[in-house]
Amino acid sequence: MTGSLPNDRLIKEMPKIDLHVHLDGSVKPATVLELAARQGLPLPAGDEAGLRPFMQVEEGQCGSLRQYLGTFGFVLQFLQTAEALEQAACEVVEQASGHNCKYVEVRFGPQLHLHNGLSLDEAIAHVIIGLKRGEQLYGVKARAIAICMRHHSFAVNSEVIEAAARFLGKGLVAVDLAGDEAAFPAAAFRELFEIARQRKLPVTIHAGEAAGPDNIYEAIMNLGATRIGHGISLREDPAVLALVKERGITLEMCPMSNIQTRAVTGWSSYPVRHYYEQGIAVTIHTDNMTVSDTNLTKEYGILADIFHFTASELAAIVMNGVEAAFLPDAEKQLLKQAYIRDFHALGIDVQHAQT
Repeated sequence: MTGSLPNDRLIKEMPKIDLHVHLDGSVKPATVLELAARQGLPLPAGDEAGLRPFMQVEEGQCGSLRQYLGTFGFVLQFLQTAEALEQAACEVVEQASGHNCKYVEVRFGPQLHLHNGLSLDEAIAHVIIGLKRGEQLYGVKARAIAICMRHHSFAVNSEVIEAAARFLGKGLVAVDLAGDEAAFPAAAFRELFEIARQRKLPVTIHAGEAAGPDNIYEAIMNLGATRIGHGISLREDPAVLALVKERGITLEMCPMSNIQTRAVTGWSSYPVRHYYEQGIAVTIHTDNMTVSDTNLTKEYGILADIFHFTASELAAIVMNGVEAAFLPDAEKQLLKQAYIRDFHALGIDVQHAQT
């Protein structure tokens, strides 16, 4: 089975990991109905089907990352209370558990949830509470990543960095930079991420999604990133690709959303197989489960169906993710052992997969 193409059942049963999933992009339509009723907020439709056009990009209708990001504004209005943040975070863990995900890092911009009076620390704390509740209910280890937004000021983003530092090791594991990459290049954030370095915060950066490989280089060399969100444009510069490989930088690839944001023109030009064969530490994630109408089983199915990844290769990609998790070494070793046991139970030789 190790070298064979996996069937749908095997893909569903494989242990998985999601290191790149956004809280506000993964709220279920049913949850928005609940939150709106509870908070007394109006809705443009009274059922899940009616809400989906406001929360999801339609197949073939999204023209850019900027258009894709526009879907988040609708959901954010319902995520301004402690109760809502806890529920949404817990439900991301629940959704991950349905696809045999053993570990998830949920990222969110805490500064986006302060419109009804929550403080930065409260926003972070309530997301962590929700993740811990999900961990207890569904058996999925869950941690938070705080996002700095590209369009926000240095003052606002530096407050996020400082708040994240207060929660480091208490349910939060890293910081990120996200938003309109083309309009706000990575080089503008050197001073900000110097604070992250001083506070010893691990860093992942969205780069190479809607702009060139120079943003990837900048994220690694000057912002301190050890993981890159998406990294699609990496292939455009052999020197940057060599740097990523040499430093063991992990690529957090999200196939469905990368197609929807037009990071590539279509599956034929999606570079996941190329990067994998170059020895890059490729990992696969959902990005936004609701916005992209996706899940981990679907994402891994794409790798098998379109790019002919074998069971062994999919296991290697999962283990790349386990290796890249922002966890203390002792926790990571226990997690690795759990994944290896699950793969062995399915007849997949993980040691072979990793060579």
